[in-house]
Amino acid sequence: MASGNPSLSEQAFSDFDVSANPMTLGGTVNKTAMLLALMLIPAVWVWGSYFSNPAGADRLLPLLIGAALGGFVLSLIIIFVKRSAPYLAPLYALLEGVFIGAISAFYEAKYPGIVIQAVALTFGTLFCLLAAYRSGLIRATENFKLGVTAATGAIALLYLVNLCLRLFTDLSIPFIHEIGTLGICFSLFVVVIAALNLVLDFDFIEQGVEQQCPKYMEWYAAFGLMLTLVWLYLEILRLLAKLRK
Repeated sequence: MASGNPSLSEQAFSDFDVSANPMTLGGTVNKTAMLLALMLIPAVWVWGSYFSNPAGADRLLPLLIGAALGGFVLSLIIIFVKRSAPYLAPLYALLEGVFIGAISAFYEAKYPGIVIQAVALTFGTLFCLLAAYRSGLIRATENFKLGVTAATGAIALLYLVNLCLRLFTDLSIPFIHEIGTLGICFSLFVVVIAALNLVLDFDFIEQGVEQQCPKYMEWYAAFGLMLTLVWLYLEILRLLAKLRK
């Protein structure tokens, strides 16, 4: 895999011939901005709904779970049927906005000011890594790709095991949620890996442009980049919450 992001695997661009109307870097950037804007709309609505009536926070929980499950199903469809990206990626962004809005509201209620910090750190990380990548300070070498992909897979497996433990037993992997030194170091490690996935995503999108893949792949690439950004934002929220505690 060229990226730890499952939507941006090396095979994602490998099955296409040169297109007469190929994807472009500018087009991918525009599609990414559109998806982020679509995600922001329901996120703001959910946020406002929560803080206008904090006592009714329980009603957001089914909405959060439904949006998370719906987004997961749509993401799988997009990954396996790439031509669906122009139609399903915007819908995925709307569902992800509901999920992000609810999670952010819960964190903000417990730790005032934490969301603006997480947003600033997420986009600050994005722009800094993009600048470093474009300037050549960071290069996605094969060893770099292998290391980040292996770490991403290990984190995903650890989270899956923890989820199964919490669903079927009273156990969980302690350092994922604990607020001690080990827990904070783990969250910091995950944030770093999530951030490094952005470098791999930049490199992968650049390869798609060079190979002149079909135009609809702009939507697919934008969807994959948004996956990494959402993951990074959630992990930064978790880290900041541990530091607040």
